[in-house]
Amino acid sequence: MGQASSPVLIFLAFGFFFATYNLVSMIMHNRSIGKLLYDDSDGEAFFDPVIEMPEELGKPKNAKMPFHVALTATDAPYSKWQCRIMYYWYKKKKDLSGSEMGGFTRILHSGKPDNLMDEMPTVVVDPLPAGLDRGYIVLNRPWAFVQWLKKATIEEEYILMAEPDHIFVSPLPNLARGGMPAAFPFFYIEPAKFENIIRKYYPEEKGPVTNVDPIGNSPVIIKKEFLEKIAPTWMNVSLKMKNDTETDKAFGWVLEMYAYAVAAALNDVQHVLRKDFMLQPPWDLNTGNFFIIHYTYGCDYNLKGQLTYGKIGEWRFDKRSYLRGPPPKNLPLPPPGVPESVVTLVKMVNEATANIPNWDTE
Repeated sequence: MGQASSPVLIFLAFGFFFATYNLVSMIMHNRSIGKLLYDDSDGEAFFDPVIEMPEELGKPKNAKMPFHVALTATDAPYSKWQCRIMYYWYKKKKDLSGSEMGGFTRILHSGKPDNLMDEMPTVVVDPLPAGLDRGYIVLNRPWAFVQWLKKATIEEEYILMAEPDHIFVSPLPNLARGGMPAAFPFFYIEPAKFENIIRKYYPEEKGPVTNVDPIGNSPVIIKKEFLEKIAPTWMNVSLKMKNDTETDKAFGWVLEMYAYAVAAALNDVQHVLRKDFMLQPPWDLNTGNFFIIHYTYGCDYNLKGQLTYGKIGEWRFDKRSYLRGPPPKNLPLPPPGVPESVVTLVKMVNEATANIPNWDTE
């Protein structure tokens, strides 16, 4: 089904939105550790010594905890080519030692099938009613998850929420600990800095603003039962934030990320913060012990290998250079002196484009 085209359908859609908005009390037995737990790049956990370690923190040795890989996407060429590269590397890493990746689903929120249906497992869901996203396309993401969780049969207990511009650089284990979801901490998500705005959606009676994690929804590995409760809240908080002028102006393109963080806190869910979950070239220089490359930033360098961020470089790789179609095969490698993370990114893109059939197809 495509976009709602009548007042009746739009009314039904809105009815479902707000009927599914349920701020549940999901008090976890290990909630008291809050953000006292951080994992560094060596996978070590650190605790405030005053806080007792929860009994079930950590998973049994040698116990596999597979997670389903889910990414939301549109049918735009820009989204398609990134999904194809992402899926290529998922297949390459899935069965390697250390991986706990299970099944895979591309959640296509364009409302109709596209030409990648046979290439990767895909579930089609509806976009928001016309105009509701107000040009902010990622506002469709929480609504897509709400629909997918209701219509799909997901065998795994855990779900990884991923994005098209993610590349698995290493086999990914289940980073969730003792039932707590795992997430990547973003430096630019600062709930305490925007306390006055956060309080519009996270009232004082729920606790301190520090309960709101500095994260977005991706990458996150989370129990399916938790996500089923968070997703409707996430959807409604996103819509409310977008409709509030002050919030929209303050949060801008990361509004939906703040909405997920607030929605999780409203449902009393906090996350293990894993800095090793993901690296982001050009700022992270080495792939090291990281699991995912996130190529959201442009990589611009001169021929001496010096970063020229903010200025188009003599050599560059920027996904936004390919809004209307896929990048060509065999992109030129960076000049000497460019960080290993950027070199690895381009090599992985090149390997994928060389091996994906009919790469030039939009």
